[in-house]
Amino acid sequence: MTERQQLCVSKETPSPSGEPSNSSLSSAASAQSGVKFILEPSIAIIENSSGVSKQNSVRMATQLYESFTADQITDAMLDEAAKLFSENYGIWGKQSRCPGKPVKLSGHRLREQYLPEASASLHVRVTVDGNLAGSAFACRWKHDGKNVCWITQLVVDRDYRERGLAGGLLRSIRSDGDDIYGIMSSHPAACLAAASAFGTSIERVSLNFIAENAEAIMKVSPISYVREAKLCGSLFEPEDPTGLICGVNTGFFVDHEEPLEALKMVKETWVWPFGDLLDGHEYLLVLPAKHRRSRSRSSKPKRDMPS
Repeated sequence: MTERQQLCVSKETPSPSGEPSNSSLSSAASAQSGVKFILEPSIAIIENSSGVSKQNSVRMATQLYESFTADQITDAMLDEAAKLFSENYGIWGKQSRCPGKPVKLSGHRLREQYLPEASASLHVRVTVDGNLAGSAFACRWKHDGKNVCWITQLVVDRDYRERGLAGGLLRSIRSDGDDIYGIMSSHPAACLAAASAFGTSIERVSLNFIAENAEAIMKVSPISYVREAKLCGSLFEPEDPTGLICGVNTGFFVDHEEPLEALKMVKETWVWPFGDLLDGHEYLLVLPAKHRRSRSRSSKPKRDMPS
C-alpha cells in the first residue's frame, strides 16, 4: 500500500484529513531562505476588473501571488492549503477504501509529504480579493548536473477555475535556473497549464525526452511518491494494451469522472499525446526548460553583411 493509499484509511487523518484553518500569514514568512532558487518571499499583484469565467460568476478584481521557500512556510499556511485541497481536489474512486468520500489532507501530512526535511521545496499561492483561490507546491533537486523542478501539488478553487490561475501559479514557480520541469496529474487541465507555463504546448511535448529521462530523474526525487511511482504506458512498455501512452501507476484511486470529462473537451481542440487514463494512474509530463535569451545578446544590433 502506498503512502497515498494509506491516507484514506487512517482514523486520525482519513485520506490525509483536512484540518480547516482560517489563520492568517504569520511573521515567519520573512525568514531567510536556505534555498538558492528563491531568496525571499516574492509578491506579484495583478489588477483585473473584468476577470469573469463563462461558468463562474465570481468577479476577480485583484490577484495576489506569493512565493515561499520551505523554511518560510508556516503551519497556518499549510492548514489553509490543506483546507483548499480537501474542499476542491475530488473524491475517492470505486477501487479505493473510501469510495465517494472527499480526498482530504491535513497541514501536518502536507508538510510531511511535500516538504521533506532539507529539501529545496517551495509553496506558491494566489489570493483573489483576499480569498485563497489557488495553491501549488514544488520541489527542486539535482540530476546529472541539471536542476529539476517538479510540481508536487496544484489546486485551484472550483469557483475560480478557467481564469488562468493555474498557469499563474506555475509561472510563479518557474526560474531561470531550472533545466527540467515535471508533473504527475490525473487532470488534463494541469498538464495543459504546465506545458504552456513552461514554454511549449501539449501537442509539442517530446515523448522521446520523457522516455529517455523520466526514470532517472524520478528515482532521485526527495518526494517519496514521485520516487516510487511506476512508469506505465506504451511509451515505456511497447506491448502495453491498455491505451495509456505516458503515465505512472501511483495506486492513488481518486475518482476520474471529472478528469475524463475534461479529457473529452481537450481532445476536441488538441491532439492529446498521453493516451487513456486508467484507475490508480496519473499522466506524466517531463519537459526541458526553455531558457530565455539574455537582453544583452538580443539587444545588440546586427552587423551589416559584407557586400
